[in-house]
Amino acid sequence: MAKELKTLVKDTAIYGLSSIVGRFLNYLLVPLHTTKIVAESGGYGVVSNVYAYTALLMALLTFGMETTFFRFSNKEGEDSHKVYGTTLWLVGGVSLLFAVLCLVFNAPLSSIMGYADHPEYIACMTTIVAFDALQSILFARLRGQHRPWKFMALKMSFILASVLLNVFVFLGAPALYAVHPEWIGWYNPDYSVGYIFFINLICTVSVTFGFIPELKGFAYGFDGALARRMLRYALPILVLSIAGILNQVADKITYRFIVPGVEGDIQLGIYGACAKIAMIMALLTQAFRYAYEPFVFGKSRDKDNKEMYAVTMKFFIIFTLLAFLAVVFYMDILKYLIGSSYWEGLHVVPIVMMAEIFMGIYFNLSFWYKLKDVTYWGAIMSLIACAVLLGVNFIFVPRFGYVACAWGGFAGYGTAMLLSYFIGQRYYPIQYDVKGIAKYFALALAMFAVFKMLPYDNMWLRLSVGTLLLLLFVAYIIKCDLPLKQIPFVKRFVR
Repeated sequence: MAKELKTLVKDTAIYGLSSIVGRFLNYLLVPLHTTKIVAESGGYGVVSNVYAYTALLMALLTFGMETTFFRFSNKEGEDSHKVYGTTLWLVGGVSLLFAVLCLVFNAPLSSIMGYADHPEYIACMTTIVAFDALQSILFARLRGQHRPWKFMALKMSFILASVLLNVFVFLGAPALYAVHPEWIGWYNPDYSVGYIFFINLICTVSVTFGFIPELKGFAYGFDGALARRMLRYALPILVLSIAGILNQVADKITYRFIVPGVEGDIQLGIYGACAKIAMIMALLTQAFRYAYEPFVFGKSRDKDNKEMYAVTMKFFIIFTLLAFLAVVFYMDILKYLIGSSYWEGLHVVPIVMMAEIFMGIYFNLSFWYKLKDVTYWGAIMSLIACAVLLGVNFIFVPRFGYVACAWGGFAGYGTAMLLSYFIGQRYYPIQYDVKGIAKYFALALAMFAVFKMLPYDNMWLRLSVGTLLLLLFVAYIIKCDLPLKQIPFVKRFVR
């Protein structure tokens, strides 16, 4: 068991490093894109809208088969090679059919989506998604074989290639074009948005060549009976995945229909760019989960699981509230992650971040319906949350613009969080420290209110006050829940 735990921790650290570092490097593209694509052009709104479709399409094209692959590969009596081959044929076949149909009907599809003038955007997007869907199974194969180093190498190669190509196209190519335009006849200074999609396509296709050994899994063949059993297992996961993804991207998909034309693209671009700052929360919470999950797994043998789930939840909330305050208090610095033409939307960042906290709590609560084999509850709650989100968007976006999208996410994830808590307490009751958690929320929101209401305009004064408030919050954590003597590294120096 000790050896298995050690392997789990090592693999988790590598997967976590590749994901977190990769996402961080990807963040470097945000200031690049938002500086070179000004808000008034509406170009970044196009990027936000198109990539929202990719997230939804990924859920449809993988149709729960990644989780299903893991389940059947480790199921007694199943041939793991046949499971892998059948999964590849299912996802690969569906992805190929999807790509062919989308390319054949690209013109009408682009027109319906509002991109009749740039059908190549949609052609790129649909091809990228088809490759990504197939790669999701190939990456799952690496995880199943405990090969995190190749997993990380391929993930990082994609990110690094994407960053370098974007830097060349948005910085190097314009400089070269200014002095020797004949050297880069392919370059068009006004085609910045299109280059983002083509770079993604080139990098995605290139990574596929790194999977040549794994693609030999097609030779394992296709088992029809096995496929039917796998599809029955995958269907509830598909519904749950679609419902969950809709909560994340529905506002960006529907925005151009609610506010059509260039004005819609401009507003969506501002909202999408500012939401990128809020996505720092996603980075930090993911880091927390990668670091804390192995600890929970190892300690679950020593005490009741329910007690450990309660402790995990409390520290997750403490950690995310600390991140929330850090982002809000240092907004004067973090705003430089995006171009200055997008700064008018910075007021949505705290709302989006709180929605992200609600989403994190919801997913931390979600284990109960998996343990009790009532996964339909996950789909029901996610669909209700999505309905709330869309309702807020359709009712209030025409009047309040993109700020209604932020509040829609807040309301939708808040609804899912509350439903999961109260229904979960009926099926799988856990004594969460609700009183202690409420105190942390009250303190964080009070500090946020104080910071926003104090009458000062000096940036350095704001940063100083924010730092002081942040230190007070950390002091409260240490006093109530994390005494210094309990921290292994620190306790050696604290007597």
